Amino acid sequence: MKNISRRNFLGHMAGGAAVVTSLRFSLGEEAGKERKPNVIFILADDLGYGDIGCYGQKIIKTPNIDRLAVEGVRFTDCYAGSTVCAPSRCCLMTGLHTGHAYVRGNQRVPLPPEEVTVAELLKGAGYSTGIVGKWGLGEPGTTGIPNKQGFDYWFGYLNQRRAHNYYPDYLWKNEEKYFLKGNRGNKKEEYSHDLFTKEALDFVTRHKDKPFFLYLAYTIPHANNELGRETGNGMEVPSDEPYSKEKWPQQQRNHAAMITRMDRDIGKLISLLKKLGIDRDTIVFFSSDNGPHREGGAKPEFFNSNGPLRGIKRDLYDGGIRVPTIVRWPGKIKGGRVSDQAWAFWDFLPTAAEIAGVKSPTNIDGISMLPALLGEKQKDHDFLYWEFHERGSTQAVRMGDWKAVRFVKQKRLELYNLGADVGEKHNVADERPDVVAKIEAYLRTARTKSDHWG
Repeated sequence: MKNISRRNFLGHMAGGAAVVTSLRFSLGEEAGKERKPNVIFILADDLGYGDIGCYGQKIIKTPNIDRLAVEGVRFTDCYAGSTVCAPSRCCLMTGLHTGHAYVRGNQRVPLPPEEVTVAELLKGAGYSTGIVGKWGLGEPGTTGIPNKQGFDYWFGYLNQRRAHNYYPDYLWKNEEKYFLKGNRGNKKEEYSHDLFTKEALDFVTRHKDKPFFLYLAYTIPHANNELGRETGNGMEVPSDEPYSKEKWPQQQRNHAAMITRMDRDIGKLISLLKKLGIDRDTIVFFSSDNGPHREGGAKPEFFNSNGPLRGIKRDLYDGGIRVPTIVRWPGKIKGGRVSDQAWAFWDFLPTAAEIAGVKSPTNIDGISMLPALLGEKQKDHDFLYWEFHERGSTQAVRMGDWKAVRFVKQKRLELYNLGADVGEKHNVADERPDVVAKIEAYLRTARTKSDHWG
């Protein structure tokens, strides 16, 4: 699949031919005079499917995220773009799965100028665009930095390795380093997650009077891997409240405290939307970039972080890629609904484009999930596809309830029926050669060659 040229596509948008009107929004006859919905995408980092109360978590407290589910729609079968961070975020931003995405692994490969991102689409539709948190798709001075990929405002970590440290000596504000005086000399006074929350709240306040897109890419509950190797505890957090009295290993108290801290700050964001009177004008997505990790002393089995699923981060079993996903839009999305619609991160770009009333590129892998959000009849994917290039290379396909995981070097394909076996415990490849043949045929055409990943 060849990506559409950014110049050609965005120029076509600027000419006006790409503007569309969606009847679902009930914007009236003069849609151009109506306010377009704000779009917020909150992305957690290494948060497992089972780490959230409304997905079955019994110990870690997440009342504000659970309230999102009460007030919105909770998806049981939503998938990240990949099982590690950079390619997952590339899929989210560009609408392409990892067989076609430019970034397919955690190497430092910047997005090139010709990529079309969701930020560029929404900016072309009149949105103010901002990203706060972790980027991972371009180093300083490259074509991949957020300010060159459609974002008006950027604050956070460019480098995903630097993002391991919650007390960095600097972050990036647009194209300049923003030094954190409180962290100089190995002091730990400025926790990056708290700064991200402040920046997100400030961005929303600044842009409350016109449409905005905010990509809030938190780094919680990712571990500081380097600190974990030194001390055994890479789960950095200023306080282990409200779990300080629990007789758990310190790493597990910190892990739970990180998630509850994020939950608290998501509550602040929703409260601000209400205070500013833009709550009903704002659609909020919440998800995670991949499954739970076993890093920095964290133990996913301690909290049953992958829930009923098999595998964790770096696996293409569902525990590595199926993620908690909730969408809230008061007045448009009926609260308390649970959907088993299968979709993935590459569907976000066309979904956001339809919400904003603009066309998305035609040669992407994603399809708009707006009907599924609104409880309407939804077009399904024929297949969902992933590839992962560490540990010998793996591919995965979901086709209806069928899920296949192919281990490339071993030339072995496993097949599972997720409808009857959500934990992927019973490989039925030998029993269903017809399904295997269909998936094998798809795998032969599912990807294009990559200069960086073969």
